[in-house]
Amino acid sequence: MKTISKAKTVAKKYSHAWVFLYALIYLPWFHYLEEHVQKNYFVIHSPLDDFIPFVEYFIIPYYFWFVFMGICVFYFFFTDKKGFYKITSFLIIGMTLFLVICTVFPNGLNLRPVTFARDNFCVELVRHLYRIDTPTNVLPSIHVFNTVGVMIAAAHSGKLREHSGIVWSIYIAGISIILSTVFLKQHSVTDVIAAIAMACIIYPFVYSSQPRKATRFSHQPI
Repeated sequence: MKTISKAKTVAKKYSHAWVFLYALIYLPWFHYLEEHVQKNYFVIHSPLDDFIPFVEYFIIPYYFWFVFMGICVFYFFFTDKKGFYKITSFLIIGMTLFLVICTVFPNGLNLRPVTFARDNFCVELVRHLYRIDTPTNVLPSIHVFNTVGVMIAAAHSGKLREHSGIVWSIYIAGISIILSTVFLKQHSVTDVIAAIAMACIIYPFVYSSQPRKATRFSHQPI
């Protein structure tokens, strides 16, 4: 009986885990796009892309993104249920819009280098990335959008704001990740701008200060 009671307590405490079921929508849809968007797609390019050099060392923050996202999302999952719902709402809305955009507007890049000036461990990691990840479905950049989402969530977290070092570490890691997308030629500057613009549009719907609005209205004369 104690085991059952304990299980019920844990299930109630982490009932918000149902949000992770979104993966059952996102992953198959994204896999479908990766498999079917192979040609006849709109090539994304910005004149600024031509001035950005390829720097293989940015593969480190690029891959770190997966750890970065996992740690940040699960931090909110285990410590701040309200914050978890906000960050996942932000991410899910953006990721769904990304899937819709890539479905109705197939897009891709022609930025990746064919040869490399150097041959080192980071270049090998880049070659591996290029093999497993197609240069399609890039607008807007989910790498950038989700990173911005984490940075916003950190800025709105009362608990994290008590530890400025952690918040600034998140900002620095986030900026490095965003820069990595263009220095690895994984994304165009256009993809980055589109991701940030999408984040700006979604932001007020998820992080608007509703309590302060309610307070203001409550003090209006009747």
